[in-house]
Amino acid sequence: MKILTVVGARPQFIKAAVVSRELRKKHTEVLVHTGQHYDYNMSDIFFEELDIPKPDYNLGISGGSHGQMTGQMLIKIEEVLQAEKPDIVLLYGDTNSTMAGALAAVKLQIPAVHVESGNRLGTKTNPEEVNRIVTDHVSSLHLCCTESAKRFLEKEGICDSAFVVGDPMYDAFLYYSEKVGDEQGEQLIDLYGNELTLPDHYYYMTCHREENAGSDEPLIEILGAMNTLDYATIYPVHPRNTERVKRIVKEYGFTKILCCKPVGYLMSVYLVNHCEKIVTDSGGLQREAFFAKKQCVTVFDYVVWPETMKDNRNQLAKHEKTDILAKLSKEQILKSDNSFGDGFSYKKIVNKIMELKRSN
Repeated sequence: MKILTVVGARPQFIKAAVVSRELRKKHTEVLVHTGQHYDYNMSDIFFEELDIPKPDYNLGISGGSHGQMTGQMLIKIEEVLQAEKPDIVLLYGDTNSTMAGALAAVKLQIPAVHVESGNRLGTKTNPEEVNRIVTDHVSSLHLCCTESAKRFLEKEGICDSAFVVGDPMYDAFLYYSEKVGDEQGEQLIDLYGNELTLPDHYYYMTCHREENAGSDEPLIEILGAMNTLDYATIYPVHPRNTERVKRIVKEYGFTKILCCKPVGYLMSVYLVNHCEKIVTDSGGLQREAFFAKKQCVTVFDYVVWPETMKDNRNQLAKHEKTDILAKLSKEQILKSDNSFGDGFSYKKIVNKIMELKRSN
């Protein structure tokens, strides 16, 4: 088979790393990078350290409104599909790259396979939710990470093509945790280009969503909460938020916030495994906290992964200092759990793709 895989953002690179390794044993894969994440620390480093083959196509599309970005991607992906004529288009997650790939495929009558299918927040005000819904309703095969995702699809009438295969993010976390072990990965670099020493004890935080980091007020509350904790907080800052973060940290004297440039996946895995607790607004990091049996507070209005919410292991918080601190102080039960599969979802994904090809 010839499978054309569309990726564009950090979480997709991680999932593609484990699936592509299995896929390429017997099949041809054409890798298309839309360019949605373009910064070296947001893109190139992932291909290097995860040993992902270099993209066959890099479309270089980033920035602009959702409509502009998706429209450009749709045009360019369609051109690639017409040139490559793949048997199947493989998609991950819920980005603009995902939806553009799905629409381009279905218009050309090429079956689309959606990995991480069925996740729902319950609101169309979230742009990723729209991407998920559109992608699921034009895809031919729906591969779910969890049972709850499959139930959401069934409510929307998608039944016969939906299968629970587990989470390739879990596969990746297990695989790369072993590779990293107890050795710190890359050197942390602060926002001014200086080397940053990692303390023995720390919290790990990511905060990039527009509603949390796109204006001063919520970000001041979030950083203010972290600055009152007993240990420092490691905060890799998204490039678009750098100037705002530098100004707020300096103005408010948040000396316990150790801001650094974005880190690669291996370093992030190390930080997850060795931190005290995690505060995030990332769907990926809240799962990794669950995998590593770390307490997590998610600064977001909606439950993204219901399975992570057991026993206060993951709790939603408003972007308010008091709420974040209250949630961090709650007791939690941290234990092993198989809600996200057995660590071999990549094999199940490839097997289901083969079954789809045989049935067409």
